[in-house]
Amino acid sequence: MGFQDAIFYVFATILVVSATLVITVRNPVHAALWLVSSFFTAAAIWLMLGAEFLAIVLVLVYVGAVMVLFLFVIMMLDVNFDDLRRNFKSYLPVGAAVGALVLLEMVLVIRVGASAAGGASTVTTSGSNTAALGKLLYVDYVYPFELAAVLLLVAIVAAIALTYRKRRENKSQDPGEQVKVRREDRVRLIRMPSEKREG
Repeated sequence: MGFQDAIFYVFATILVVSATLVITVRNPVHAALWLVSSFFTAAAIWLMLGAEFLAIVLVLVYVGAVMVLFLFVIMMLDVNFDDLRRNFKSYLPVGAAVGALVLLEMVLVIRVGASAAGGASTVTTSGSNTAALGKLLYVDYVYPFELAAVLLLVAIVAAIALTYRKRRENKSQDPGEQVKVRREDRVRLIRMPSEKREG
């Protein structure tokens, strides 16, 4: 078994352990941090397989955007800020463990990439892996790709149309009618004689 195979098994073990911890820990912030570790480890495995575009998309989209959104939602659900400040130090060990795993994975991926540079390259002869994927999607399979995009658009429009209900209790304003209004339509002057109380 070579060095690259051993690193793959290390990454696979980290991925399985992180995914198991995502569904077994009770603290939602800890679960989100272990999910970040799972995504990052999957991206490292894809980098080892030569799919750098998928790896960087996984890191940018899921780790960079979706997990931040998850953490914001988790933090907003628990509005007891005193409890959050009191338990802030409890997140430090898990965060440090996830950070150390991510750093270790980056070092190992760079080392595997450096050792693979001396041997056979996984990059195609016409350019990078990303260029080959783009050519495949937008040249060879452009019609199925556009058909899938149209189907997704129709599904989104259909979901919005099916769930949209015009409520009767909704009140809306018509700016045109508001501009046409006169003072007499809104204000009514009432003249009443003044009264004095006797005694």
